[in-house]
Amino acid sequence: MAENESTSFRPEIARRTPDLPGVSRPIIPAVPASAAPPPSSDDKKLIVGRNIVLSGQITACDKLVVEGRVDATLTESRVIEITSTGVFKGAAEIDEALIGGTFEGKLICRGRLLIRSTGKVKGEIRYGQLEIELGGELIGDIHTVQGNALPPVEAPKLGESTASVGASPSSVPQSAPSMAFGASRGDGSLV
Repeated sequence: MAENESTSFRPEIARRTPDLPGVSRPIIPAVPASAAPPPSSDDKKLIVGRNIVLSGQITACDKLVVEGRVDATLTESRVIEITSTGVFKGAAEIDEALIGGTFEGKLICRGRLLIRSTGKVKGEIRYGQLEIELGGELIGDIHTVQGNALPPVEAPKLGESTASVGASPSSVPQSAPSMAFGASRGDGSLV
């Protein structure tokens, strides 16, 4: 092969259309701003990845996903999601919380607070609705958003009806079955 043949690269250069008198070019109108698609909720989503440490104040974030560590105050936000590897320390005022990792501090959740089986929430907690998966932990000063403290719940005593736990005697149906709790010896009798 000749050296000219193997290196003969000829890029095509865009050529300008000549301006000819009496000939008009087509005009391409600009897209008006009103025709742009509306912003989606993903536009205001912040993801703090694993091995990332973020500290400060976070505002106007529709969804915060914490996979790393965040030391911050979160306001004017809708949702916080803390994955199993995530840690949030500070204060958050939000509509919905999905906790699979660790939250420590002050949490005001106007809607649903979901603590997953790997989740741990500790501190001053206010919530609208509460859901805790088996294994999830909730520790601290816990109240509903309206400020009503959770009534203390005690384990039923031997021979006590389970329907009466945490309820007043007048609210327990009279036909509620009586149940006993205890260990069995194996012959059917209780220890």
